[in-house]
Amino acid sequence: MAAIMRRGVADPRGWRGDDPEVGEPELLEDPAFPFRVPPVDEEGAAQWRRGLYEIPRRSVVRLLVMLATNEMNVPRQRGFAERRAGMERHAEVILSRFPGGSAFFTNTSHGGEDPDFYERVSGCWPMSQYAWDFGLLAVSGDEIGLIWSFDPR
Repeated sequence: MAAIMRRGVADPRGWRGDDPEVGEPELLEDPAFPFRVPPVDEEGAAQWRRGLYEIPRRSVVRLLVMLATNEMNVPRQRGFAERRAGMERHAEVILSRFPGGSAFFTNTSHGGEDPDFYERVSGCWPMSQYAWDFGLLAVSGDEIGLIWSFDPR
C-alpha cells in the first residue's frame, strides 16, 4: 500500500488514473503527498489498520459513486437522478477488477456493517494531510487498489 501511495508502482493493467497532484511541487518533497507518510513499522501499520473499516462488496459501488461526486456528498448533487445509472456502470467496471473473495476497506465507519454511501457521510479517519478525505482500499489475491478523494479546504 505504501508503494502505491508513493506512486512507486504502475497500474498492472495499464489503466490510466486521474491524479490531480501530478506536477505539484509538494510531490518533489513527498512522493506520497497528499497522503500522510505511510508507516513502515508494525506498530504504525496497526494504528493505520484501526482507521480502516471493512465494508461488504454490495456497498462498494455506492462508495465509488460517492467518491466521484463534488464534496463527496451524494444528496447535494444536482442532477444525480439522471446521472446515477451511468455513474454506477462506471463504478461496476472498477469493481470488476476485484473478483469474489476480495476485501474492501474505507476510512469511515459510516453506517456500520452495511453502509449506504448515498446518505450523507459525516466523519472519517483522514489518511492524508487534509482534515477530510475518503477512499476505498480494495485487496484481491493479485492486486491492491487505492481510490481516494481529498478535500483540501
